[in-house]
Amino acid sequence: MYTPFSSRYTSGGTIVFTRLFALMFLAALLTLFPRTGTTKESALTVGVLVSPPFVMKSEQAYSGLAIDLWEDLAANKQWAYRYKEYATFRDLLSATESGELDVAMTNLTITQQRALKVDFTQPWFDGGMRLMVSSDKGTGFQSVVKGLAQAGFITAYAWIVFVVLLATVLLTLFDRRFDQSFPARWRDGVAESFYTVMSIVTSGRAPARKNLFGWLGRIWQALWLVCGVGILAFVTSSVTSVMTTLAISSQINSVDDLNGRAVGVLVGTVEEDYARKQGLSMRSYASLDEAAAALGNGDVVAVIADAPVLEYYVYSNPGLPVNVVGRLFERDKYGFALPLQSPLSRELTLAVLGAVDEGKVDEFKTKYLGSGQ
Repeated sequence: MYTPFSSRYTSGGTIVFTRLFALMFLAALLTLFPRTGTTKESALTVGVLVSPPFVMKSEQAYSGLAIDLWEDLAANKQWAYRYKEYATFRDLLSATESGELDVAMTNLTITQQRALKVDFTQPWFDGGMRLMVSSDKGTGFQSVVKGLAQAGFITAYAWIVFVVLLATVLLTLFDRRFDQSFPARWRDGVAESFYTVMSIVTSGRAPARKNLFGWLGRIWQALWLVCGVGILAFVTSSVTSVMTTLAISSQINSVDDLNGRAVGVLVGTVEEDYARKQGLSMRSYASLDEAAAALGNGDVVAVIADAPVLEYYVYSNPGLPVNVVGRLFERDKYGFALPLQSPLSRELTLAVLGAVDEGKVDEFKTKYLGSGQ
């Protein structure tokens, strides 16, 4: 059937006009409801690990240098997000690698090995490693007792105590049998014999006693004195050697002083990799509190961790007998981590570069670390 040209033109115009009107209406709606980058349903999952001063937690709220930087960037980009906390660096990086997280943050060191598994933004903090040691010189009573036990001297001391008690009993029985002036009461006699034995052991001298058997008795008393001097010398030398060893072992100022000694690191950190490569006797801990406790107990002689983390820990715990020593070594850089080929990597990197150029990162450093950083 033939349709006049005018009718076809009118019909086609109506369709075009309708589509144009729909596009204009949609554009108007978009202007009324601007895009926020992410909706609540598509909010970014941000993994965090508590590591002051970079990530801190109080009453379910997070703060810290890394948190402040991220929240400033997210506000500018209008990104919605939610935090998810992890206990160790290993868990945090594994979750990022698997895609469970969109972004991961704490004092995350950028390394080649990690970059094979996750993406990193441009670095925003220059860090490195330092040592935390006990500020107790190691010559306190408890340290000496523990040192004596580890050296095997406590067992020898137990035998000495046994010999002293046995000698006290034998001397009491001997004097009650042969010395008519010896106290008749057992309590007084045992006390007198114990005093005699302890005088020999502690000073190498015996109190005035009757010579009951002439020259033979004198020789016997001389042998007792020799035994006492030997015991006194053994106790003195063993305590002195242990105290000297403890004093020397507490003088740790660099990694070179750690050879053959147990050192503490945190699980999944670059310090753990470093200690393993250096062949150090290493013990891994889930948190810095656990590592500091091990340091206080003498299980390790030092803790290797990120310098700003150690410095902030010592500053925040003035009551703990710990101190940060030595120079910065194994310098490194921190960045945010993302899954490999994340569509957010480039945009977040550019945002980090902008924050560095604008001086915002320096402001956050000053806020948490002072003007020295």
